[in-house]
Amino acid sequence: MSTTAATESQIRVLIDAVDRADREGNRREAERVLAQARAAAPDDPRVLNVAGMRALLGGDAGAARPLLERAAALDPGSPMPWLNLALAHRELKDEGAERDALERALTADPRFFPALLHKARLFERQGKLKQAAYMYHAFLCCVPPGVQHPAAVKSAMEHANEVLRDNDAALETFLRPRLSEARARHAGARLERFDACFDALIGKRRVFAPQPTFMLFPRLPAIEFLDRGDFRWLDPFEAAADEIRAEARAALAQAADDFVPYISKPAGSPLDQWQELNNSKRWSTFFLLKNGERIEEHLARCPRTAALLAAAPLCEIRGHAPTAFFSVLAPKTRIPPHTGVTNTRLIVHMALAVPPSCGFRVGAETREWREGRTWVFDDTFEHEAWNGSDEPRIVLIFDVWNSFLTAPERDLVAVVTQGVQEYSEGESPFRQGG
Repeated sequence: MSTTAATESQIRVLIDAVDRADREGNRREAERVLAQARAAAPDDPRVLNVAGMRALLGGDAGAARPLLERAAALDPGSPMPWLNLALAHRELKDEGAERDALERALTADPRFFPALLHKARLFERQGKLKQAAYMYHAFLCCVPPGVQHPAAVKSAMEHANEVLRDNDAALETFLRPRLSEARARHAGARLERFDACFDALIGKRRVFAPQPTFMLFPRLPAIEFLDRGDFRWLDPFEAAADEIRAEARAALAQAADDFVPYISKPAGSPLDQWQELNNSKRWSTFFLLKNGERIEEHLARCPRTAALLAAAPLCEIRGHAPTAFFSVLAPKTRIPPHTGVTNTRLIVHMALAVPPSCGFRVGAETREWREGRTWVFDDTFEHEAWNGSDEPRIVLIFDVWNSFLTAPERDLVAVVTQGVQEYSEGESPFRQGG
């Protein structure tokens, strides 16, 4: 395009004036200014695009097509004229030309989500539902996240998700007979990991990733709940469940003031999801160990629990870990979704007093509590807990080293974590919850 800088400025002013007049409903003024723009720059692709779209929106796709074809030919590297040309072809019922124009738009910008959307809609109109689902998925992946989209885009996203759900259901129906036959070849095998894989494939399971708030140790297996069978040292805890429960109840009855709010952020801190629980005993804790320090008075009240903790492979980092406590969640209370500080340690929960209507979710997996039983999980996955009953829920919680870390790796993690505390003038980055 051979226009001077001044002409460029004039063209932009004229195009803006056309747009403003249309928004104000002043069609006559819009047509007058557009005629002026076309006279001043008859081969400017922006002017041709505006003229073509005004004709298309006015119901004259026949008049719009040559204008948009000329605009796209003059500016082939821009996806918008090709998209607008595709819309004109759509109105003229020319699906082959519509698809060609959409392909040209996506050649100019493969992530141009409006073109992906219209290509998905073309496939859907043609009854090619599998191809439509593929394109709707691409559209959703390319829509910019974290911005406020117009109502039309929101509606398109909702429809895209609906098409994907239908396609996932059809895929599941297609695969189930094959899967049943294959399962028969592996009777008795443990298939929990495959089941999670399949459920994620067909849209029945969300995919979560570790999101520690402090330290991520790469290349560790990302597992929400670890195999309880790999932690046989927990057997003595479960064998002593009645004694541990009795010590927790006695502490709650005799030393209620020592149960402190787990969430206790100072004034001025960003509370986010912790607004309701900050400085509240609706989620309270009786610490036995805290940031690597022994709470001797509390340990003395709970000798059986103390002895078991002393024999466990706790995560030990001076000034940081281990931490062990009885966690009490009041009736009708929910701990909101959150993530822990590091995947270098794992969290143990032992259910002591769990009334009905309590639950716990880590990532995509929700489990029911069983009193006297333990589980081990990675709290850097998003997790939450709730007590919908009329009685308190009591759980023993403590942290252990991630079992996939080697002894040298543990030592180095401890050195770095302690160094961070020294650098931060005594502030510990370790906290845990549930």
